[in-house]
Amino acid sequence: MPLILQRLLHPHLAAGAAPQAPSTARRPAPPAHLHPVWVVVLISTWLATACNVPLWREVAQLPGHGSLRSWGFAMAFAVIVAAGNAALLSLLAWRWTLKPAAALMVVMAAFGAYFMLAYGIAIDASMLTNVLQTDAHEATDLLSWRMAATVLALAAPPLVWLYRRPVRRLGAWRHAAHNGLLLVGAVALIVVCVLAVFQDFASTMRNHTRLRYLINPLNSVYALGHIATQPLRINTRTLLPVGRDAQLGASYAGQAQPPLLVLVLGETGRSGNFGINGYARNTTPLLSARTDLASAGNAWSCGTSTAASVPCMFSHLGRTGYEARAANFESLIDVLQHAGLAVLWVDNQSGCKGVCDRAGQTSTASWSDPALCPTPGECLDRVMLKDLDERIAALPAEQRQRGTVVVLHQMGSHGPAYSKRSAPEHKRFLPECTSTALQECERQQVVNAYDNSIVETDAFLDAVIQWLSARGGKAQTAMMYVADHGESLGENNLYLHGLPYSIAPDVQKHVPWITWLSPAMQARTHIATGCLQHDLAERRITHDHYFHSVLGLMDVKTGAYSAGLDMFGGCRQGVGAGTGVW
Repeated sequence: MPLILQRLLHPHLAAGAAPQAPSTARRPAPPAHLHPVWVVVLISTWLATACNVPLWREVAQLPGHGSLRSWGFAMAFAVIVAAGNAALLSLLAWRWTLKPAAALMVVMAAFGAYFMLAYGIAIDASMLTNVLQTDAHEATDLLSWRMAATVLALAAPPLVWLYRRPVRRLGAWRHAAHNGLLLVGAVALIVVCVLAVFQDFASTMRNHTRLRYLINPLNSVYALGHIATQPLRINTRTLLPVGRDAQLGASYAGQAQPPLLVLVLGETGRSGNFGINGYARNTTPLLSARTDLASAGNAWSCGTSTAASVPCMFSHLGRTGYEARAANFESLIDVLQHAGLAVLWVDNQSGCKGVCDRAGQTSTASWSDPALCPTPGECLDRVMLKDLDERIAALPAEQRQRGTVVVLHQMGSHGPAYSKRSAPEHKRFLPECTSTALQECERQQVVNAYDNSIVETDAFLDAVIQWLSARGGKAQTAMMYVADHGESLGENNLYLHGLPYSIAPDVQKHVPWITWLSPAMQARTHIATGCLQHDLAERRITHDHYFHSVLGLMDVKTGAYSAGLDMFGGCRQGVGAGTGVW
């Protein structure tokens, strides 16, 4: 362009100034495309460090912490965890799967870290099964600002980085080669580190088994894989029969009144927190005042969660046999029905875990009662007695004439919202923790809230006995209460339940077991309450006894029954046996 024309078009230019090309705003250079291997390495490092604080906190408490040797072990262990995550991600480090897989592992690790930090839990297949079977109300109880903040702090940085960071595209064969080399390198690094600290590593894994359930998120991945492959180990398509030969015993011949047994399936009951079992606090004032109860002080659960314990205790296999089963079997409920008895399951919890699928059942989830259901969908256990006569009357008449078994599945002391499990009139111990983030409360407040839930259970069980006593003119009645598992209330920074059985503390396995037999039922069964009081005070019983004891109490004859596991067998000596009175 001629100079004169430029000056006419751009008069602001100083005379003699050379024209410049139009300027453009400089934009920051886009981030360099990162190699997929580096994405795996960096994400694995984040998972092994920030998302494994619960693990490293536990490692820091091992004997000898602070020595040079312990530091060497901790560093090698950290590399092993990072390499393990890298090995897993290397299998998914493809163009369309790398970022989603990495993001999923980050989110899983963030949630896992929160629950392990907040409640001291460990993650295995049983714990994840319990989580997957949790209903909406139970899940809501676990929500808190602390959970949101923790998950956000652990997951947001790597997720934002993953979203914004472009990844280099590789050819298929080159990608496969790099992934293979990454997998081999990660495994080799694990082997080298294990060999370098083999003595300490082997000893630690053997003596501190809990650590293996804290390796995050590999613990969740392994647990999910165990659950997903369960159909390969257990035939879940076929339900094998049990007790199809069941028949009613001699006590039913010409009976004037049919038996009526109420089985109260407790939730989260700690034997040591029941006043009737010697607890310093009188959490069971109504039951303790009675002289016609037998409480087993040495009773133990089949599992540490509802999902594990309930199917196990209603099984004929016992804990060891149930865990090793190659197929699923019918339950105690089925056997009672095979014998011709009427059975009703009333649920105030998250379901019967499959054991009542073929029986009459009802749930309180949709019930409403201003006094007993203060929150929609959540009722106190006493609501299960409401209209119970009508529900029983709806069962087949022919079966009811033989006898009836009713199962009342409690909400009980389900945590962490212990304060919601008791009515205002049963809050004897204050102040109580009203937060679901139990670590925010003083431990005594947590115990107070839990103990108030036991006071509520005391009122419920007494109401059940009164309900049964009022029907003594039409039936020979009995009640048996047993909790599915116990609970940790902050001991050693552990809360809730669900730890692997082998490492779970006794408070998660030691459960209350209380039996009431009306005089008519004692005469019918030839079992004296006084004998039971003496016999069960110290004798060890477990959920393995449950299946056989119910059959024995109801006089059901079947090849599935084992007399040696009938907890009433030692007192079935005839009228007037033991030290009891009728």
